[in-house]
Amino acid sequence: MNADGEPRVTISAIAREAGVSVPTVSRVLNGRSDVAPGTRERVEELLRHHGYRRRGSRTVRRADLVDLVFNDLDSPWAVEIIRGVEDVGHAAGVGTVVSAIHSESTSTRQWLQNLRARASDGVIVVTSHLTPPVHAQLRRLNVPVVVVDPATGVPGTDVPAIGATNWSGGLSATEHLLGLGHRRIGFVAGPTHLLCSRARLDGYRAALEAAGVPLDDRLVQPGDFYHASGFTAGSTLLDLDDPPTAIFAASDQMAFGVYEAVRRRGLRVADDVSVVGFDDLPEARWASPPLTTVRQPLVEMGRLAARTVLRIAQGEEPESPRVELATELVVRDSTAPPAGR
Repeated sequence: MNADGEPRVTISAIAREAGVSVPTVSRVLNGRSDVAPGTRERVEELLRHHGYRRRGSRTVRRADLVDLVFNDLDSPWAVEIIRGVEDVGHAAGVGTVVSAIHSESTSTRQWLQNLRARASDGVIVVTSHLTPPVHAQLRRLNVPVVVVDPATGVPGTDVPAIGATNWSGGLSATEHLLGLGHRRIGFVAGPTHLLCSRARLDGYRAALEAAGVPLDDRLVQPGDFYHASGFTAGSTLLDLDDPPTAIFAASDQMAFGVYEAVRRRGLRVADDVSVVGFDDLPEARWASPPLTTVRQPLVEMGRLAARTVLRIAQGEEPESPRVELATELVVRDSTAPPAGR
């Protein structure tokens, strides 16, 4: 039986279906050159179709392509991940196919059909939930998978996951504001279904608790990592009877939305309201004022994901099933002590 509980296909079965001898299939598996191109292609297609796996190694010819899959592509941080993957792919002579798969099942089904038609050396899934049906399909295609920022935690012991130290990043950002003297600190959260969002919120809460600052639920507002939600959440926080003197947004884009909410109320970032983001996108250093933020190593996360999936494609084991790269607080001009101190 294979990992999906189905009968494991044999070399003999592949030979019968291809209309060739067992030694011919063995020669294809061993990369021998004494096989007619048409026969080799037919056998390799059947090997892919049945998900045949030779013990300890992959059995099909390299496609020299890696698939990089997002929920959407309209975020600047997606560009940073792509940069990292392409850095490694270019050096290895491997192309990158970038796709966006939304929640609709038809979108996922179409992507799987395309993958089956052209083959791939591996799939990197970013900030998505790798569902068991999709994972099973990829196993049948004998395609290794790596997940970056898994949505709901580690997807399985056989799927390496790469993330960042989101909790400690949330902690350090809040500790920075507390160290400046702020006690009314607002938080703009990311999507609650994402593990990274919950970890950043937990870090914020842990810092407040350690400092003996009571948590005011009104100071925690929902967001979705995008600019508009940061503006809405920032507006809600600043319109409170006792508004915060500082706001920590769980993404740089939401922090820029908070900037706009501050300005529309005739206030100034840092002088009147300190603002911290998360990601350290290239735009952060050019904002006015430059944004204090938690640097997430997005490019390196992409590089590590690419190196890992190519390592598995070559029949090697990943160096670690779960890797968290360190975040770092970058202090710029958007934070200062509360007004009057």
